[in-house]
Amino acid sequence: MTEMTGGEALVAGLKDHQVDTVFGLPGAQTYGLFDALQREQKAVKVIGARHEQTCAYMAFGYARSTGRASAFTVVPGPGMLNASAGLLTAFGCNEPVLMLTGQVPNAFLGKGRGHLHEMPDQLATMRGFVKWADRVNSPMEARSGVARAFQQMLSGRRGPAALEMPWDIFTQKGEAGEGGRLPILVPPSIDADRIDDAAKLIRACRNPMIFVGSGAFGAEQAILALAEEIDAPVIGFRSGRGIVSNDHELGLTLAAAYNLWPQTDLMIGIGTRLEAPSWRWPWQPPGLKTIRIDIDPLEMKRLVPDVAIIGDASPATASLVEAVRRGAFRRVKGRRQIIRDASDLAEIQTQAIQPQMAYLKVLRQVLPRDGFVTDELSQVGFASWYGFPVYEPRTYVTSGYMGTLGSGFPTALGVKVAHPDKAVVAITGDGGFMFAAPELATAVQYGIDLVVLIFNNNAYGNVRRDQLEQFDGRTIVADLSNPNFVKLAQSFGLRGASVDTPGDFKRELERALGEGGPQVIEIRVETGSETSPWRFIHPPKPDTAL
Repeated sequence: MTEMTGGEALVAGLKDHQVDTVFGLPGAQTYGLFDALQREQKAVKVIGARHEQTCAYMAFGYARSTGRASAFTVVPGPGMLNASAGLLTAFGCNEPVLMLTGQVPNAFLGKGRGHLHEMPDQLATMRGFVKWADRVNSPMEARSGVARAFQQMLSGRRGPAALEMPWDIFTQKGEAGEGGRLPILVPPSIDADRIDDAAKLIRACRNPMIFVGSGAFGAEQAILALAEEIDAPVIGFRSGRGIVSNDHELGLTLAAAYNLWPQTDLMIGIGTRLEAPSWRWPWQPPGLKTIRIDIDPLEMKRLVPDVAIIGDASPATASLVEAVRRGAFRRVKGRRQIIRDASDLAEIQTQAIQPQMAYLKVLRQVLPRDGFVTDELSQVGFASWYGFPVYEPRTYVTSGYMGTLGSGFPTALGVKVAHPDKAVVAITGDGGFMFAAPELATAVQYGIDLVVLIFNNNAYGNVRRDQLEQFDGRTIVADLSNPNFVKLAQSFGLRGASVDTPGDFKRELERALGEGGPQVIEIRVETGSETSPWRFIHPPKPDTAL
């Protein structure tokens, strides 16, 4: 066996799993890990940050946009807690993000002596917001610990993991175990009877609708085949967008789908919690039947369907396509035209959401088809959930149901690191951007040439509107006093520009993407002038169907 320090063994474990980038912020407890990373820079690139939360969000953006596991490292206690929002987002979005953190020295474990960054039972705390966590107590355990973490992250319903190592073990030398990977745990076998039951429901319906989430990544071909076989529109709310392209006649936005909802008689959920139709939409059509395909058996208890198919989305959907083809699905005459009408109507309806839609239209015109966008909790971010066409899976990166204010910009940094040759644009509001504004320094230092859009309405716009409408016109802590964003960008060495019309925005965005290098574009919006985007997210019950 090879003799290694604990830090060296952890890095060897990362190399076993072809991790090429680690995001991190060093501190006393993890010096041994960073020294090991310093000596492996040809194999593993290290990207620093100015806050631990950004380390986690960069790793999340890397994993979300690639489908591959990613890793970051921060100090224990406060550092781990600072990063916890990013880990919780990865948990909610089912992304394999590994955190490597420290612990107090072995002699202080569980003693409560007040050692640097000590906290009561850090391991138990981490287990509350990751899929799996463990402690590495020796160099011998390090590589197998990393292998176990990857096995857990990538098996079944994906999710983040965490490994902690006591301070002294990072630099302690000892025999290190053999490297290698552990096999992915075998997914549940697909029940052929449930496939047949689902096929019978499909043959009995006339107006099916398919909803997809992040659990459907990798099943794009099978989902499109099912959709085309039964003339079913495919809808992604946030995470599943692009699984069927919005420029395919069956790839619908949330707004278009709701126009078809009154006549829908079968809802098929593939790798999704069915958030929009199950509780955001205020009603369900009478007699609606539900089929769910999900690798997580617990999902079938959280929202009980008529037919539950437990298994990986790709083979399960492919089996369902075959079963449907064995019987004769009777298409409704003119169904495709009805779907096109719903999309055309949504195009008209959503134009009422201004000025957000005008800016999103420009963004879609200028951004390459395979460019990436990260959303943010902002008026434009909300509108983008249904108002920004998405053409390829994983190119629209959101914080999912966690809805993490301030995540958009740091997540976009990780997306760009993973895709250096692709255009990456971060949608932010002025409030959310300021959560991570110091990371402009990170963008400059590491040459992460994304474009950051700051929609500046001098407010937490949604909070302000809700307070005005729900509390007799009173507001508190909703209006913001902001810096000069152009000068702020310039102080970090970035190019900054400020615009206040869609036309000027188009010119500046074309310039920014053409020039390269990190860029900031401030879009000035009058406070309170934005139309509420929520009518297409929490819509009213329609009076008539198409």
